[in-house]
Amino acid sequence: MQTTTVPTLSKSVLVLNQSYEPIHVCSVRRAIILVFRGCAEVIESLDMCIRSVSEQFPVPSVVRLGIYVRIAPKQLALSKKNILKRDGHQCQYCGTRRGPMTVDHLVPKTRGGRDTWENLVCACLRCNNLKGNRLPEQANLALIRKPRRPNHVTFISHLIGVSDWRWRPYLFMD
Repeated sequence: MQTTTVPTLSKSVLVLNQSYEPIHVCSVRRAIILVFRGCAEVIESLDMCIRSVSEQFPVPSVVRLGIYVRIAPKQLALSKKNILKRDGHQCQYCGTRRGPMTVDHLVPKTRGGRDTWENLVCACLRCNNLKGNRLPEQANLALIRKPRRPNHVTFISHLIGVSDWRWRPYLFMD
């Protein structure tokens, strides 16, 4: 095991509820404090440790809380940035990832379309201009994926990113 440096304390740690449900991402510094206070246990650790004068602690990658915490459903902000991240910066009509991306309303606002997760998709400039003020079917465009509201597990895994392969089983990615 190697000894850590200060930037290691800023790395991300996945926090699981007592039921192993992913609920949060925090820094290594915060995770170590939770473990040291007895509020959490280390489930997965990195191949390094933090040393004090008399002890050494594994650097956690995944920690589990000791008590069950009731979490209200988290509402992810509806924004252009989050729509583009949800769709992986991929045009939902042609599949390209090149060029600047825009956000397109499936049902245009002039036809009563609203700003909702289910009505907004990532689109390249070409497809967005081709669709114009029409429905996708009228413009002869088919969606690659039906848009939907992401949940907090999706938010952690896709929007924050999986910074460690040890997180994958807990984010239901295996």
